[in-house]
Amino acid sequence: MSELWKAILFGIVEGITEWLPISSTGHMILLDEFLTLNVSEEFRSMFFVVIQLGAILAVVLLFWSQIWPFALAGKNNRAGSERDEWKFGAIAVRKDIMINWVKIVAACLPAIIFVILGLDEICDTYFYNPVCVSAALILFGVIFILVENRNKKLQPIVQEMAGITWKMAVLIGIFQLLAAAFPGTSRSGATIIGALLLGIARKAASEFTFILAIPVMLGASLLKMLDFGFSLTGSEWMILLFGMAGAFLVSIVVIRFLLSYIRKHDFKVFGWYRIALGAIVLLYFMVR
Repeated sequence: MSELWKAILFGIVEGITEWLPISSTGHMILLDEFLTLNVSEEFRSMFFVVIQLGAILAVVLLFWSQIWPFALAGKNNRAGSERDEWKFGAIAVRKDIMINWVKIVAACLPAIIFVILGLDEICDTYFYNPVCVSAALILFGVIFILVENRNKKLQPIVQEMAGITWKMAVLIGIFQLLAAAFPGTSRSGATIIGALLLGIARKAASEFTFILAIPVMLGASLLKMLDFGFSLTGSEWMILLFGMAGAFLVSIVVIRFLLSYIRKHDFKVFGWYRIALGAIVLLYFMVR
């Protein structure tokens, strides 16, 4: 199989596993065992992070009306009231979207501090291995099931993303650190679990998770590119772009599917899937 087809397949797996709370890391580890890219180790490490940019673009496309606050004055007032926007000459700025972005920034602060202190590299050194990834998959699979069983008897206190408070946003950001500290946890899985425990409805929790991914994954990708450098060969650029394209197209389908699925279902099926995948990863590497 050519490297471009491999890149597309990796992009497809990224697009599926980045948004479903099932851990992209665990799947990438397995896929790389059976479909290794014939590239340098440095490029492979960068590739697995930067193809996330394709997934981010899918979020930007699908949630554009919820993330872009600027418009011409008089064209941005969906609620029919000028109190919903600030006006700066001919430019109008949606207040609700700007407030949501400030909450997103607040949720990013724990991760920023984590990276500045270099704790992400320390955690990767000690925990980025099949045993730890398997343990994280299984443990958080069990937590998903327990949280959903607990929530059966409870009504969410926040139904829409706008109802998420500053405190909730920061706490969700702290939960996100679990994914940074323990590969296999799943960034989306950690933030969704945190949101559910805080009493946020599944739809609002998922939407906040998707939009929170924009600055987090964009920052991680840019740092990885800067670390690697931009002196890629022509074939390396093609591999990277094909991987990003695969992640972009599949992410659009997966995000739409998840938002539709959780209208009538809970997240327990993903918990059981994580437990099964964790067992498979652990058994495979033990036997090998």
